[in-house]
Amino acid sequence: MRPLELRISGLHSYAEEQVVDFAALSAYGIFGIFGPTGSGKSTILDAVILALFGEMPRASHGTLGIINQNAARAAVSFTFEAGRGPKRRRYRVERVLKRSGDYGAVTHRSRLVQVSGEGEEVLADRDGSVKAMVQEILGLTADDFTRAAVLPQGRF
Repeated sequence: MRPLELRISGLHSYAEEQVVDFAALSAYGIFGIFGPTGSGKSTILDAVILALFGEMPRASHGTLGIINQNAARAAVSFTFEAGRGPKRRRYRVERVLKRSGDYGAVTHRSRLVQVSGEGEEVLADRDGSVKAMVQEILGLTADDFTRAAVLPQGRF
């Protein structure tokens, strides 16, 4: 998987929409995410996992307390490429979560889109089917992805 772009809004410390352009960051190879404690580095990784799998391992019950205090909803959109050679495809996975109670969040909308030169094709538009198709595309479950690709803090 090659990350291309991440859009985050209403998630933890990111109340306003923020865009991470991974394509530009990785143009010369490897890149790092740096900043002081509490600046939102881990939230960037959380947002990728949330977009792909609909859950956040660092949050209680996968979504408890993830919506910014000043927001009614959180939205993530993650564009990535997967596959090799002629089988390489571009995808965008989008999720919108709405506040439920004081700290809870429920998925309001999710979809997986294949992006090509001919346009966009919605591959899945329900939470469970989006997660299942992402797992099929990546060949990894959420647990496998966090262990292999993200290396969660304090859980080695």
